[in-house]
Amino acid sequence: MSPTIFRADGYRFFFFSREETRKHVHVLSAGGEAKFWLEPEIELARNYRFSRKQLKNIEKLIEEHYHEINSAWERHFGL
Repeated sequence: MSPTIFRADGYRFFFFSREETRKHVHVLSAGGEAKFWLEPEIELARNYRFSRKQLKNIEKLIEEHYHEINSAWERHFGL
């Protein structure tokens, strides 16, 4: 299961249900995929084919939607 948290600028932001417990979010688009840690700060964990410019835009979207992502994590994982 990988619930979508939100979509923006052609990116899908989501979780995998059976993955590590450290808070993070996955990002997917036709052009690539990435994983960002949310704690202790927003940080790129993995990148597959996104440019630096795209990563900067994605990180900005994560910052703008941080509370939404965090709330979705807590609801999904029952914290």
